[in-house]
Amino acid sequence: MPQGALVASTDAGHHAARVWVEPSRTFQTVEGFGGAFTEAAAVTWMKLSQQHRDELLHAYFNPVTGHGYRFCRVHMNSCDFSLGNYAHAEVPGDTALEHFSVARDAQALIPFIRAAQDAAGAPLRLLASPWSPPPWMKSNGQMNGGGTLLPEYRDAWAACFVKFIQAYADHGIAIWGVSLQNEPMAVQRWDSCIYSAVEERDFIRDHLGPALRSAGLGHIQIVVWDHNRDAMVERASIVLSDPEAADFVWGTGFHWYGEDHFDHVQLVHDAWPDKKLLFTEGCQEGGPHAGEWELGERYARSMINDLNRWTVGWIDWNLLLDTTGGPNHVGNLCSAPVLADVESDALAFQSSYAAIGHFARFVRVGAQRVLCASNKEVLECAAFLNPDGVVATVVLNRSEQSQAFDICTGTHTWSALLPPRSIATYQFSYGVKGQREGLYA
Repeated sequence: MPQGALVASTDAGHHAARVWVEPSRTFQTVEGFGGAFTEAAAVTWMKLSQQHRDELLHAYFNPVTGHGYRFCRVHMNSCDFSLGNYAHAEVPGDTALEHFSVARDAQALIPFIRAAQDAAGAPLRLLASPWSPPPWMKSNGQMNGGGTLLPEYRDAWAACFVKFIQAYADHGIAIWGVSLQNEPMAVQRWDSCIYSAVEERDFIRDHLGPALRSAGLGHIQIVVWDHNRDAMVERASIVLSDPEAADFVWGTGFHWYGEDHFDHVQLVHDAWPDKKLLFTEGCQEGGPHAGEWELGERYARSMINDLNRWTVGWIDWNLLLDTTGGPNHVGNLCSAPVLADVESDALAFQSSYAAIGHFARFVRVGAQRVLCASNKEVLECAAFLNPDGVVATVVLNRSEQSQAFDICTGTHTWSALLPPRSIATYQFSYGVKGQREGLYA
């Protein structure tokens, strides 16, 4: 992270570039940041020495000197970042789910999550997402390659969500919410299943929502879509325009793959301001990209734009991968904020880890986004008022030139300098004791 500091200025117009922050104008409440527990991440973590296992957990979950992660994700059944295809209900035709089991998860995934909870010192808010129902419930008879959920198994598949939540609770892990399907429009060579918007709406309204409530799990939140920003307006519209379906829905989840479409995040909020927005997955595709600064810039830009458009939480993809960008059972290798060299027992923290930290470390759960704007496009920014009265302002400079600018609040002005291709977080207090000079975070 670049070093820098704010300098108090008596000249409100010292620099032409300005970042305006008005803490009295508040917007959504931030509900947390985090990453995904995958079998790949868990198996890689278990190959490390205890020292480096603890180092990773501390770096992500410690609320004082780490990122303080609180909002995370886990897959139901296998995903591409598993060691192979598997389902919790493996026995064909077992609609009563007598053989349902999370024994596979108990080998690595569940111990990883429980260790993370211990490092956090508090329960995590955990979103569970399936990549595919069991093969025998699908039109193509396999977990990979898309396919659809057969109508006769809709109730049994809804019951799998209930069983999964109950089984994890038995292991001391509370599931906060579920999404119906990871990327429901993507036919992938790995675990995948296709739902139209109408099928998603009907499954939530007629099967999943009622199954959760009947099992005494009405507090479990349901997140719709869980795919890219490009189609999120249309998908949210079809589900949320149905009052019965919308009654079960907490909000809309989205990913960043493909075109940016940050405006679509805003549109969904404007149309359904009573529903929440959650970034549920993003990573750099195509290998590990070790040491590349562009990773951090992609993360920072997305987080600034999503949060400025009413997103309440931001969940990264794999918490940990090895130096190949895996393991991945179909070779869909990707990057992660931390890469592990399991042969030499070493961790390598990437620029994406640092970028996430500018938000996760200084924008606390319960913070409110506040009015913040820059008069220069080169300075991308967002600001947040924490529950303790400290305002955190994140500023990104993706240009090749240093950028001198003022941070202004109406009553106070500070001068700052951002080096080329850099990001910084600036803090000042706001409240009954007034404001004090901002500090680099």
